[in-house]
Amino acid sequence: MDPAIRQGELTQTAWERAAPLLPRTDGRGRPWRDHRQVINGVLWRLRTGTPWRDVPERYGPWQTIYERFARWETDGTWAKLLEHVQVYEDAAGTVKWTISVDSTIARAHQHASGARGARTPAGDEREAPPRPLASDQILGRSRGGLTTKIHPACNGRGLPLASVVTPGNVNDSTVFDTIMDTLRMPRAGVGRPRCRPDAVIADKAYSSRAIRQVGVSGQ
Repeated sequence: MDPAIRQGELTQTAWERAAPLLPRTDGRGRPWRDHRQVINGVLWRLRTGTPWRDVPERYGPWQTIYERFARWETDGTWAKLLEHVQVYEDAAGTVKWTISVDSTIARAHQHASGARGARTPAGDEREAPPRPLASDQILGRSRGGLTTKIHPACNGRGLPLASVVTPGNVNDSTVFDTIMDTLRMPRAGVGRPRCRPDAVIADKAYSSRAIRQVGVSGQ
């Protein structure tokens, strides 16, 4: 690994594959802060789980990093990058189509249901991504407080193929059909996307007659 690349940052090979898929400036307004620098900041924050404010300054202002992350989530850039990797891996025959379905809870900060916007330091223009309304923040109240539940579908290597996000008080089994409907792997060449796994593995939270019947019928 290049000694200038820190742990968890994009390698040169990964950057060369990702760069053509990223948004470009249209010649109007201020140019983007370096995409690679900002993505490395996002990766650092996701790997460590710290607040956005604690992202090291070498990756740029934390507001820019967060807003780039939010903007690309809204416009589908992250989803496009994930799909590109999935298609590449599937064409290489490394995607194992035995799918595991489960869920995990993310507890929200006490102020997650609404907070005042932060000011931007001089010299860095806010990118102003569309901000969701409070009703769209996918929070559910339970005994653990405000929570969000992530329902991933992973392949046989533990890599994500699809995910659904719900309020934390939603029962896992009610989301199973939605997760299966979200599975869609485009082909590298011609042909219909693959949507049907070879098998599905899930725990007893998904143990219902309707779900087992889906597995038997292959629908």
